[in-house]
Amino acid sequence: MKILGISALYHDSAAAYIEDGIVIAAAQEERFTRKKQDASFPTNAIQYCLKESGRKLSELDAVVFYDKPLLKFERLLETYYTNAPKGIRSFLSFAPVWIKEKLFLKKIIKDELLLIDKEWSSKKVPLLFPEHHLSHAASAFFPSPYDEAAILTVDGVGEWATATIMHGKDNNIKMLKELHFPHSLGLLYSAFTYYLGFRVNSGEYKLMGMAPYGDPSSEELERYKKLILDKMVDLKEDGSIFLDQKYFNYATGLKMVHESAWEELLGFPKRGAESEIEQHHCNLALAIQQITEESVLRLAKTAKELTGADYLTLAGGVALNCVANGKLLRSGLFKEIWIQPAAGDAGGALGAALAVHHIYFNKPRKADNIHDMMRGSLLGPEFSDHDTELMLRQYRAKAVKIDDFDALCEMVAGYLSDGKVVGWHQGKMEWGPRALGNRSILGDARNKEMQKKLNLKIKYRESFRPFAPSVLFEEMPKFFEIEKPSPYMLLVADVQKKRRHTLPENYHQLPLKERLYTERSDIPAITHLDFSARVQSVHKFTNPRYWHLIDTFRQKTGYGLVVNTSFNVRGEPIVCTPEDSYRCFMRTEMDFLVIGDYFFIKEEQPDWDNKDNWKEEFVLD
Repeated sequence: MKILGISALYHDSAAAYIEDGIVIAAAQEERFTRKKQDASFPTNAIQYCLKESGRKLSELDAVVFYDKPLLKFERLLETYYTNAPKGIRSFLSFAPVWIKEKLFLKKIIKDELLLIDKEWSSKKVPLLFPEHHLSHAASAFFPSPYDEAAILTVDGVGEWATATIMHGKDNNIKMLKELHFPHSLGLLYSAFTYYLGFRVNSGEYKLMGMAPYGDPSSEELERYKKLILDKMVDLKEDGSIFLDQKYFNYATGLKMVHESAWEELLGFPKRGAESEIEQHHCNLALAIQQITEESVLRLAKTAKELTGADYLTLAGGVALNCVANGKLLRSGLFKEIWIQPAAGDAGGALGAALAVHHIYFNKPRKADNIHDMMRGSLLGPEFSDHDTELMLRQYRAKAVKIDDFDALCEMVAGYLSDGKVVGWHQGKMEWGPRALGNRSILGDARNKEMQKKLNLKIKYRESFRPFAPSVLFEEMPKFFEIEKPSPYMLLVADVQKKRRHTLPENYHQLPLKERLYTERSDIPAITHLDFSARVQSVHKFTNPRYWHLIDTFRQKTGYGLVVNTSFNVRGEPIVCTPEDSYRCFMRTEMDFLVIGDYFFIKEEQPDWDNKDNWKEEFVLD
C-alpha cells in the first residue's frame, strides 16, 4: 500500500510518503526552495519522496491532501456573511484568490502532479481529502508507540475546528469533542505574537522564548492575566475558550487584532518589529503563556476523563509549545505523552497519508507501547561524498576528508571545548522545525559567552532567544529534572538544582540585558531565565554518529551534552544540501564546518596546502 501525503498552498507546504504504514520519507518544501515557510505546491518535496521510495506517482494507491478546501471555503463565506457589512475589504482581497485558485484546488493538484508524472491521471490513482484535524490526529496517534491513546489537536484553525479531543485505538480514531472558529487557542496565542512585534505563524516560538523574562512575582503580570481573562478570553473548565471578538480582527479583517482596543485595555501600543523589548512586553508574554498552559492542561484533563486512556498524543501548532508540553508531562495526568515532531501543518501531510492507510483502507496497525514509527524524524534527503566533493570543487573550498570517525569526533569535541562553533551536517535531514543533530550548529553548553556568540555572530537574531541542549539519553538525569526521553526537542525540563547558581536578590529588577547574561548554572548557554531548558535526548540506536560525537565530548570534558541550534540564519530555512551548509558557514562567524567526513575551515585559518602538517596539527593533537 503506497500513499503520498501533501500539505500545500496555505503555509509550510510539505510531502510525506508511506508504504504499508511505514514512514519512508518526508520533507518540507522550504528546504528545497530556500523560502521560509514556502506555501507553494511541494513539487520538490514530492520528487524527493518519490526518489527515496523508488516509485512513480502512477504506481501509488492514493494521493492525499491534508484538509477539505470546500469546507474551509464554507467557513470563510459563513463568517463574512454573519459579520457583514464588516470585513468587506478583507472579503474583496480573499474572494478573487479563492474563486480563481482554492475552489479549483483539486484540479490544481492534479495538474501539478501531471507535471511530475504524465501517467498519473490515466492510472486513476484516487485523490483523497481527509479533514484538517483528522490529519493532525492521525499524525499524532498512528506513528506513536501506543495501541490506545487520547489525542489532543490544537492549532489556529482547520476547516471549522480549532481544537479537538479524539480517541485512538488500534487502527481507528474517534472524534469526541471539538472547538470551532473563531474561538481558538492557537489564534489567541498568535494575536499576542502579533501585538508583541513578531510575525504570525513563524514568531510564536519567539513569544514563548520571551515569556521567562517576565517577572513571575510582579503585580503587572497578575493584572495582565486578570485583564485577559476578564475581558478577552473566557476560559472554560474543560479547557475550551470563548474569545470576545471586540478585541480580535482575524475573522474578517486584515490584521490579527483591533489595536486601539488592546492599547486601551493593556495601556501600551503594539510593539514595533525591531523596537526595544521592555519589561511590560515580557510580563504580557508570560501572562499569555501561563493562560495557554492552563488551557492545555484543562483540555488534557478533559481528554483523560472522556477516554480513560493512559497515554496522550498531541499535534497541531500549539503542540510545538514545549513549555506547555513539559508542564503537561509533569502534571502526571497521563503515564506518557507523545508529540508529533512536525506538529504544525507540514505534519498534516504525513497524518493525511496515515489516516487513509489505516481508516480509509482499513489496514491494521501494530504498536508496542515503547517505540514510535518516526525513525528519529530523520526522514529528509541525505547526500553522498561525491555530492560534497562536487561542492568543494565548485566553491574551491578548503576541506580535508577524515576517514577515521573517532579522530573526527575527537577533533570536533576538542574545538567545541575550546569555545569554537561548529556546523554539523550529517546523513538525513530532519523532518519538522527542530534540528536534531543532522543539520545543527553546535557549541559548548558550559561556555557563558556561547548564547551571546551564537545569537549575534552566527544566527544574527534577537539576543534574548534561548538555545537547547542535546544530551546523551544516558546522561539526562545528571543535568535535568526529567524522567522520560525527549528525542524531538518538544519538552522543557528544569536544570537539576545542584547545577544552579544562586541569583541576586534583586534579580527580577535588573535590566533585561543584565538578567540575560547572568550565569544561572554550570551549563549557562542552555539554561533559560527560569532555570529551564528545551531538552533533546540523543539515543545511540537512533543517531549513532551524533551520539558518538557527544560521547567523545563527554569523555573529554565530563559533560555529555552540547548546545544544539538549527543550521540556518534568521529568516532562512534550515539547510538541506552541502552547498546550503557551506554558504551559511561562510556568511557567518562559525569557526568550522563538518559535512559527513569532511572538515572545512575558512581562508584566514591555518595553512591547508601541506596536508601532512595539517593532519599532525589538527587530527593527531
